[in-house]
Amino acid sequence: MPRRSLELMTESMLYTMMAFQTGPRCGTEISACVEGLTKGRVLLGPGTLYTILNKFLEVGYLREVAVEGRKRTYALTEEGRSAYEQELERLRLCLRDAVSAPSFALEEGGAAHEGPDLAPAPLPAL
Repeated sequence: MPRRSLELMTESMLYTMMAFQTGPRCGTEISACVEGLTKGRVLLGPGTLYTILNKFLEVGYLREVAVEGRKRTYALTEEGRSAYEQELERLRLCLRDAVSAPSFALEEGGAAHEGPDLAPAPLPAL
């Protein structure tokens, strides 16, 4: 069965959505926000970012709220906020499953992992 468009978000898509949680942003603000949130681990180049923004506009997750010359400012719609929250819930479930899954070492008859507890901190409710 083929996947619906945007059924699962890429990391770049998720961080783009995350950038809108404090309000409308233009492309350079989105890139800077994502770079800051990830401490430079995720960098959104213009090609990636504007492909995502156009797709989000197309499906109704974003709306354009201002145009000043070439600068365009976007805001998250209610549909976009809902999609973001659904993706966060999907990721919470994935993390829960990963934490509760037995390690491969135990399945192979090896020793259990020695070290710090890798259980994630609870994610904030939205």
